[in-house]
Amino acid sequence: MLPFLRSDLSQFASYTTSALGDTTHGDNLGPADQLDANECPYDMPPELKQKLAWQLEQEIRFNRYPAMQPVALRQAIADYVNETVADSSPQAAITPEHISVGNGSDEILRSLMMSTCLGGEGSVLIASPTFSMYAILAQTLGISVVDAGRNAETLAIDLGRAQAAIDSPASNKPPVRIVFVVHPNSPTANPLTDAEIDWLRSLPERVLVVVDEAYYEFSRHTLAAEVLNRSNWVVTRTFSKAFRLAAHRVGYSIASPEMTAVLEKMRLPYNLPSLSQAAALVAMQNRQALLEVVPQILAEGDRLGAALRTLAALKLYPSQSNFFYAQLQPGLSPDPQAVLAQILQAMKQKGTMLRHTGGGLRISVGTPEENDNTTVRLRRVLDALKLG
Repeated sequence: MLPFLRSDLSQFASYTTSALGDTTHGDNLGPADQLDANECPYDMPPELKQKLAWQLEQEIRFNRYPAMQPVALRQAIADYVNETVADSSPQAAITPEHISVGNGSDEILRSLMMSTCLGGEGSVLIASPTFSMYAILAQTLGISVVDAGRNAETLAIDLGRAQAAIDSPASNKPPVRIVFVVHPNSPTANPLTDAEIDWLRSLPERVLVVVDEAYYEFSRHTLAAEVLNRSNWVVTRTFSKAFRLAAHRVGYSIASPEMTAVLEKMRLPYNLPSLSQAAALVAMQNRQALLEVVPQILAEGDRLGAALRTLAALKLYPSQSNFFYAQLQPGLSPDPQAVLAQILQAMKQKGTMLRHTGGGLRISVGTPEENDNTTVRLRRVLDALKLG
């Protein structure tokens, strides 16, 4: 340990994926099916890539910083969000003043923590299993994390523990200042229940509610309208999933103008590269065409789910997104996590990248060929481990 570093850094675990930059597999050392990151399995259409290439050559000057304020992009996002909010109206609509754009949603999540919890002023509340970056970001900032947990069968948040953590914080932790939820949750793919939404609405204004809607385009259920009436709510979304821009790292938040102004203070200068700004704007301008693939992905998800449910060794949970969550059936092994790690490695060897996270396997929906590969290879791996 370097002597000038924080003493707690040795306890940190960085965010990892199955691939770690290596997308080959052992059987043929060819490209693997990447079903570990919940990305869209389809690339940006060639004509849109060509449009971006033209902008890169003709309009983007490499010697100049990106625009500090992506004005056109914020307007386009606001227009899109209004399309997704059923009860929006000219009198109560999302405007560019409700939108902040980040280098991925992670930058926004980090800014939210920095603006509320630093200096020992607050803790964050999560319900594991959930998106691991909440805890990782908090840890890097020296912010305490409170975990309410979930029901093992329904995967619903333990609301009793969550409320107790807010009402009576532990003596060694600051009061909860942020509650993070994903809707639908990752890695478990279940949406917020009515009871969970009612609970979030009941939280006092001193608690910031952050609803991560990274998978909105697949679930088609949003709580974005809440920010019009609740100053302590923030909804985050991303261009990395349905809009196929994972390589460009663009995320955005929807919040009250007052909260958005705070996020703008926390944002680093020139945080979003020029090409990423251009790519996100092109995606917004062509959103109907890009989103035409969503029903196809959902239909493939139905087919993949039906195939996975024939694998008796796996307990597959219902999904409201473009991925599935599976655990080993109870009683099959005294060490189910070790077995899941074996399955993960064997699947990579055969050419399919999955994710072992949150006590289970997360399996993204891919192309029809990739989905067929997944079920065939999983069956063979389970049979080889005598779990079939």
